[in-house]
Amino acid sequence: MKLSIVTSLLFCCVCFGQNNTDNSLYMKSDKITYLTDIGSESGDLYKTIGHHGPAVENEWMALRIYFSDKVAIDVYSKAKPGLELRKANWYPTPEQQKEGWGADYYKVASTVGLGGVKLWDGDKLVPLNPVTNRLARVGKTDTTSWMEMISRGVPYKGKKVDILVRVTVFSGKREAKVEAVSLTGEKVQFATGVNYFKDSATKKGANYIAVWGKHPEDVAAEIVEVGGAIKYNPKDFEKNTDDGTQYLLISKPAKNIETTILSSCARETELNTLDKLEAYIKK
Repeated sequence: MKLSIVTSLLFCCVCFGQNNTDNSLYMKSDKITYLTDIGSESGDLYKTIGHHGPAVENEWMALRIYFSDKVAIDVYSKAKPGLELRKANWYPTPEQQKEGWGADYYKVASTVGLGGVKLWDGDKLVPLNPVTNRLARVGKTDTTSWMEMISRGVPYKGKKVDILVRVTVFSGKREAKVEAVSLTGEKVQFATGVNYFKDSATKKGANYIAVWGKHPEDVAAEIVEVGGAIKYNPKDFEKNTDDGTQYLLISKPAKNIETTILSSCARETELNTLDKLEAYIKK
């Protein structure tokens, strides 16, 4: 009896101690060697890096930051929980998708995507570009995986600032944390939010925006409804705006901000509608 109890406890420790997250950063020409960091003075390694930038995943979604002038956050949706990034490299075959793998249903276009970061100069969006150097890094702890993009020398209001965007996923949690930091210590206005397309449905609350609909994606085997949501502290932001492609949150002047993002799609069994996604956010 004692042995059985000990065995059960050991089994529980193994199960709950497992880190169900991962990261991925590699050269497109070499899918064997994974990197921890890579930099470019041009600020653009979009065509050089696998899946166009660093990526992380939890059981329910994968996220990537484009290594280009966009620095937008894109989503890889999953039909069932599990880690797929290193096997699928973001683009599983049509046959794999039909067998239950996820797919790239989400389309960023020229927006911030889901929780991506730009700056605001008081009148308009300021991209994290041009730069004197851009650096991507990935890492892993016992319970998380993270990726970050550092854009150095970004022109902003007559000065140059260094901006870090860091995304962390947690084992056993659907949400991902997005942090934006002014590394030079200057207070800036950050701009973030979530994009949408025609006929998308939207739910808004005091501290969240959730969007659901079909994206005009062209790399997946089929078009599937996908949801994206951002949660935020209203006290950190002074303005909400809609430019026709994205709902934007403009921060008060700050050295850093933090938001939470999550995504789901119609193929999964849990949060497969906007109402269910919103209910989860409220919970």
